[in-house]
Amino acid sequence: MLKTRYADAGFGRRVRRGERPAVVVVDFSIGFTDPDLPTGADMSAEVEACSTLLRLARERDIPRIFTTIAYDGPQDEVAWWDKAPGLSALVTGSRAVEMDPRLGVRADEACLVKKGPSAFHGTDLAGWLTARRVDTLIVCGATTSGCVRATVVDAVQAGFRTLVPRECVADRARPPHEASLFDMDQKYADVLSLDETLAYLAGGAGKTG
Repeated sequence: MLKTRYADAGFGRRVRRGERPAVVVVDFSIGFTDPDLPTGADMSAEVEACSTLLRLARERDIPRIFTTIAYDGPQDEVAWWDKAPGLSALVTGSRAVEMDPRLGVRADEACLVKKGPSAFHGTDLAGWLTARRVDTLIVCGATTSGCVRATVVDAVQAGFRTLVPRECVADRARPPHEASLFDMDQKYADVLSLDETLAYLAGGAGKTG
């Protein structure tokens, strides 16, 4: 019934798949994926699913780019800290800002440092994607209700068709995770299964690297 209500209002249409995709992995850094850290949670299943997606993207030479949140110190204070002061512990050079090693990030893969939720804000992500003529963005990472959703909204505003593989995004709690997936699927992106995403990359997506 809820989907019908959205459909009647003109939401929930499917996103056209482009031929030049890229994968952006948002903040799957140790600070978010290590449950022993204050800002972290157990995201093992989602990190492993993302690793599966990355393996295929690497095989097909599809661009991959990673983001991490890192601050140099108090001089980097942002308004976001008023609401989420724990983020100030993500200090440049610390283990917390390193990408989760299970992703197997390679030396030739780009990593952007950001200081806000969206991977587009204050970074050159849009230019990086445009230079590679990317038309479709596959967004993975954490957290679904925070930085992933902010990135997805900005991706659409920047003109990219956007896909979110459900198994490759994680959050600290199930209710905001599910609510955000529903909202993104109705308004901004297609939320797909990992298998559907792999099939798209394997079958219909050309190289862009």
